[in-house]
Amino acid sequence: MNKLWLTSFIKNAINEDIGDGDHTSLACIPPYITGKAKLLIKENGIIAGIEIAQLIFNEFDSNLKFEIFKKDGDICKPSEIAFYVEGRAILLLQAERLVLNVMQRMSGIATQTNLYVKELSGLKTKILDTRKTTPGFRFFEKEAVKIGGGVNHRFGLFDMILIKDNHIVFAGGIENAIKSVKTYLSNNNKQLKIEIEAKNISDIKEIIRIGNVNRIMLDNFSIENTKIAIDLINNKFETESSGGITLQNIRKYAECGGDFISVGALTHHIKSLDLSLKAV
Repeated sequence: MNKLWLTSFIKNAINEDIGDGDHTSLACIPPYITGKAKLLIKENGIIAGIEIAQLIFNEFDSNLKFEIFKKDGDICKPSEIAFYVEGRAILLLQAERLVLNVMQRMSGIATQTNLYVKELSGLKTKILDTRKTTPGFRFFEKEAVKIGGGVNHRFGLFDMILIKDNHIVFAGGIENAIKSVKTYLSNNNKQLKIEIEAKNISDIKEIIRIGNVNRIMLDNFSIENTKIAIDLINNKFETESSGGITLQNIRKYAECGGDFISVGALTHHIKSLDLSLKAV
């Protein structure tokens, strides 16, 4: 966890929400009043963001006291309590919405991811996330995927090479794209894994002939063509299925024997988990 980035995010989020003051709390509650609140779970799912919530509360007041009953990744049910937090009442109220915004979305993502992971029980295929994330919130969303049992794909454009269809078009074809990437990495003394997108079986055959990649993405392949492609690749490269894959068909794709399946819906099509912070 990048503490420096996280602290900066929390400070920016606090400034965005509070501005020149939480005037409602300041008007209603004397500054010396202390209080206690509970994080109430209102829906079945996987809880996520407990550790981040503590960091957020501590940014408001490092003297707040916690009593924690759930940890990140735990199964949760309605009416259960994730934690109690105790301290100055005004500060609890000011932290409330930021904590809930982070935890509700993270818990929704962890819950969704866990559903996909369970569908692949007993198979070698792992669930990957994508870069289809909320700008500025990617760290939390990808952390939630891990909490739900998934695996992070590249974090951004800087930590892996992913040659997609548009790169191939602009580069002048698959072979040109791969050769250019190898030259670039060598010239810049960078050691990054290389993945390339294939649109059809012909692309697969060409990529196998050229080589010099670590993983082949099977983009919008049917289940039948996925099996054909994976048999052709024959473990020479890692394989990743992507596009048009849902909870209803993901196991059939995984049964083709691929290494990974990436699902954009883990982070961009999410229902937040219902949580509430209630004064005790």
